[in-house]
Amino acid sequence: MINIILKAKKINNQNFKKFGEVINFNNNKYKYINNGFAKKFDDLAKIKTLKNSGKIKFSIFKSKPRKFPLKIEMLERHPMATQLFFPISKYGFIVVVCANRDKPIINKIESFIIPPNTGINYKIGIWHYPLITKYKSNFIVIDLKSLKKNIEIFKFNKQNIILNDAK
Repeated sequence: MINIILKAKKINNQNFKKFGEVINFNNNKYKYINNGFAKKFDDLAKIKTLKNSGKIKFSIFKSKPRKFPLKIEMLERHPMATQLFFPISKYGFIVVVCANRDKPIINKIESFIIPPNTGINYKIGIWHYPLITKYKSNFIVIDLKSLKKNIEIFKFNKQNIILNDAK
């Protein structure tokens, strides 16, 4: 049995670059619209799909809080498109990710704390654990609406991977 304890670290553009994009509007350029009553932040994420794989869909996820320490028993990935999560609640969230390979490399699994008002956009094929929140939260999710199967799941059978509570 392999035992791995994950400690989530604060996310930034540099340490998350190999997994996808960090999305926020704090340092992004904007333009005023609606006679100055709104700021418009454009092109915050690169939404991508493989050619002829389907259409993009916009969803809202309502998450339930997880209990910590959390056993990471599987990872999933979407091989045909990016997947974007942006919280519309006042809370941040946590991600567990691993680089795009045929299967996750156990000692390459990482975990990140995403603060409130910040989202992420996974690159095509990035292994990740399903949504992890400490509080009931709502998310905008943009991903692929496809007639083909756009999810692969890898189950950990001989590994004990634990995510400690992220403060």
